Amino acid sequence: MNINQAFEFLKNASGIKSARIILEKRKKISFLRTIYYAHLLKIGMPVAKIIHSKWFYGLEFYTNRHTLDPRPDTETLVESVIKDCIENRPRTILDMGTGTGCIICALCKNIQNSTGVAMDKSVKALKVANKNIKKFNLQDQIKTKHADFATFKSDNKFDIIVSNPPYIKYGDVRVNKAAKFDPKIALYAKNDGFAAYEQIAKNAKNLLKKDGKIYLEIGIGQSNQIIKIFEFYGWHFERIEKDLAGINRVLVFTI
Repeated sequence: MNINQAFEFLKNASGIKSARIILEKRKKISFLRTIYYAHLLKIGMPVAKIIHSKWFYGLEFYTNRHTLDPRPDTETLVESVIKDCIENRPRTILDMGTGTGCIICALCKNIQNSTGVAMDKSVKALKVANKNIKKFNLQDQIKTKHADFATFKSDNKFDIIVSNPPYIKYGDVRVNKAAKFDPKIALYAKNDGFAAYEQIAKNAKNLLKKDGKIYLEIGIGQSNQIIKIFEFYGWHFERIEKDLAGINRVLVFTI
């Protein structure tokens, strides 16, 4: 099968954009591989999961079925941190629930002399994060740690904590079909989607320096409840950041 035939086949499965992205990555493609990719597209698998690649904040990340694909909404989280780091001094960063490592890698690439820890409870996700950390030559700046939100401990405190935790309520019908290809552990949380925030609010106070900040990605309509959770544990609410669609996407707190 030549490239034009493959393009037509994939286009019919999921449109021109998907076909173009796949064939840009797969310069040579067999008939059987084309049939297989078309099937995956028809059942709703995101292109990033097929080609194991997703761009985020100007960097191309490896991704697979054990991690969430980096999403444009999360760039708001990265932007929120960077704009608070205009002073040229080293920062230490903790990424709680790192997944692909896209957040901490983007931060360490853009904040001079920054170092940090990428934490996740999924060993398989940490393998992906380590792959990306190595890809961007950040091994000397970022270390990975197997732990969860509630029990992570560190001998050293951090200037910055970031997290895009699972925040979808079990049974939420608004989740699109592409989410079935993402790990449930990275999507869903108990207590109507707020369990991870409760764990972070309780534990992260022991991990942040007194003049530090925590930055959290949130779901639609969750800001008021998450602010209540963090204020209950003694945090001080600083601000909300909106994403490009004008939706409340990031909450910033201090201690």
